[in-house]
Amino acid sequence: MAAFNFTPSDSLSFILMGIPGLEADYIWIAIPFSTVYTVGLLGNITVLFLVGKEQSLHQPMYLLLCMLALTDIGISTSVVPKALCIFWFNMKDITMAGCLTQMFFLHAVSLMQSAVLVTMAFDRYIAICYPLNYATILTNTRIGKLGVAGLVRSVLFVLPLPVLMSRQPFCANHIIPHTYCEHIAVAKISCGDTTVNRMYGLVMAFVVIGLDLMLVVLSYGLILRAVLRISSRKAHQKALNTCTAHICVMVMSFTLFFFSTLTHRFGQSVAPHVHIILANLFYLFPPMLNPIIYGVKTKELREKVGKYTCKG
Repeated sequence: MAAFNFTPSDSLSFILMGIPGLEADYIWIAIPFSTVYTVGLLGNITVLFLVGKEQSLHQPMYLLLCMLALTDIGISTSVVPKALCIFWFNMKDITMAGCLTQMFFLHAVSLMQSAVLVTMAFDRYIAICYPLNYATILTNTRIGKLGVAGLVRSVLFVLPLPVLMSRQPFCANHIIPHTYCEHIAVAKISCGDTTVNRMYGLVMAFVVIGLDLMLVVLSYGLILRAVLRISSRKAHQKALNTCTAHICVMVMSFTLFFFSTLTHRFGQSVAPHVHIILANLFYLFPPMLNPIIYGVKTKELREKVGKYTCKG
């Protein structure tokens, strides 16, 4: 069989199957997909609007919320529009260049979100353990620099994924049994040796994201130790309340990420349609729930939402 190597002039394309086995239900599946995506989009745009509009919210914590909102929009938009094209219009074709572009943005934004979550954990650590020095340690400028560092890290670590994949030969099988061009899903249909691709993807997932998770756990471990040293029960509750939203978001994001990654590589016993649906949840529900969680748990955001709602 002839092998095709990707170059910009190649006409090589893939077929994204969506959710194999559930083709008859695509119209119904598209309804929750589009609803959750729209709600998430509106919620995150609302966060960006409020923080941008209100001078009182131009603080490190809210700048981090804006970064999280941008990554949420980027993650869901990398996946959902193409999935809806498959469900509604049976548009399953995707070019090699389009597939590699989707792969890059999907994984880069996910890695960027992980960096933002680490920075948010550090923000809470400083706010609770060193409240008097918070304003001098975490300035808006410093938060901006951390954001740029996270972006550069994401690009540098993720760029090898599509570059390595572009060098792979693809023979007769161009069918990807998924709703998006996930790195391992594409590697599985290559007729070449994908050992380096698979190992690099695994290292990136568990070393880079794993290190981020360890830093988050360390931050909250130090926060818990500091809180337990506080004698006042009221102060206990106040300190923990400032972390509740962050903990909910981080547990949800990291759990879904590692579950999806492990299932892709080692979940042969999991039915394909179950795995694909669960993998999509990682890109659907956190972007929808994050602004809701922060809206409910953050008094300032609730007040600003009420202000503009009443004004409208």
